[in-house]
Order: sequence, then C-alpha cells, then structure tokens
Amino acid sequence: MNYDILARYYDALVKDDEATRHWVHWIGSAGSTLLDCACGSGEITRQLAEKYEDVQGMDLSPAMIEAAAAKDTDHKVTWSTGDMTDLSGFGTFDVITCLCDSVNYLDEAGFVRWLDQAWTHLNPGGYLYFDMHSQDRIEEFREGYAEAGTFEDGTQVQWLIESEDNVLYQDFAFYLPDGRTLQEHHLQYIHDPEFVRQELEKRFTLESVVTDFDLPGLQPGEKYFYICRKKETA
Repeated sequence: MNYDILARYYDALVKDDEATRHWVHWIGSAGSTLLDCACGSGEITRQLAEKYEDVQGMDLSPAMIEAAAAKDTDHKVTWSTGDMTDLSGFGTFDVITCLCDSVNYLDEAGFVRWLDQAWTHLNPGGYLYFDMHSQDRIEEFREGYAEAGTFEDGTQVQWLIESEDNVLYQDFAFYLPDGRTLQEHHLQYIHDPEFVRQELEKRFTLESVVTDFDLPGLQPGEKYFYICRKKETA
C-alpha cells in the first residue's frame, strides 16, 4: 500500500485539474508556512506554493516524492519522505493539509495520532484542512466498481474497488507491454463522522465542514471537507 508502483501512472489515472483548482481555492491563504501531508505527486502542493512563502510536501512513498520533485522545476517546495503520524522531524506551520481522502489510509488509532501530530506542529491559531470519504462510499462500492484503460506507453490497467464493513479495498493491476504484470493493493477506512467530530473537538475548533466543497454540513455526497483551528490546549 505504498504507491511505489502506482506512482508511475498516478497522474494519468487520477489527475483532475478542475478538482485541483477547487482544493486550492478552498484552502485559501491562512499564513505563510504550510505542510502538505500525503502530498502524492504534488499537483496541489505545487499550486499552494504560489500562495504560501514556505511549502513542504511529504509522503510515505519515495516513488511519489520522486515524481513530485521531478515536476517542481522551480524548486518552490521542499519534498521529503515520511509518515504523517510522526512529524517529529518537522518544525511548526501556519497550515497543515491532508487532501484527496489521504486520511482514509489511517485507521482510527492512526487518525488520532495524526491529529495529535498536527496539533503539535501547528503554530498558535494555525489551521488544519483535510477531506475524507463520506459514509455514502460504503454503499456506493458494496457491489464493487471496476475501471479499465490503456496508458500512452501501452500499459493496460484494471482498477477494482469494493467495500466491506467500513473498509474500501482497492486493487490495481498494470499489464506492461513487455508482458509483466504489476499489482498494488490499498485499504482505506471510512470513519464515523461522530468519531471524527469528537476527536477534532479535543484539539481544534471546527470552523467549517462541507460536503463536496460547497454543500453545507454533512450531506449525501462523496467527500467531507473540514477546516479546523488549533486550540490553545489539547
């Protein structure tokens, strides 16, 4: 579940310029320093670097960080490999983000550890922005979902998603022109919004929660978007 295979094809598979603009607009400008956790191929991170003076992007996958750094020809972002549930090697920031349902790779215990780390590494009054899968995704993928396609280099891909209880299982198979098959398997956890609210309120003031960028509150949809501000004490 480390994206080392998927990193080669990530942008071709999921890049969405319109969605990237929505994320960057949603985050806005709330200071001068920003850490983007689980930054992936860095599409959103690089655009945030146009709005913040000091931007750092970190991801668990070395291959994803390598891909992100290769696109950052202006060297506006500091890239690093790391686990977002342990930010001990980082300083403090005005803003911490975790986008594209990346927090769903954390189980409940991991999510709580990340919140603790985010609180510790935010400056006083700093902001935490993140999104996560809605509860509706469980039912959406209960019967399974399949997608297939071919990349420019001739590699064929099959992408399967199915849900069981509160877990999404994603399986990728890449059929390379040389006859090799590469596979990658991912798990994501769909968190109960009440659990999320309770854990947030121990550490942050919940300033906004919307569904799919602009629907107020928790409504039927694909993703919930949270804006939180650090409390003085946790």
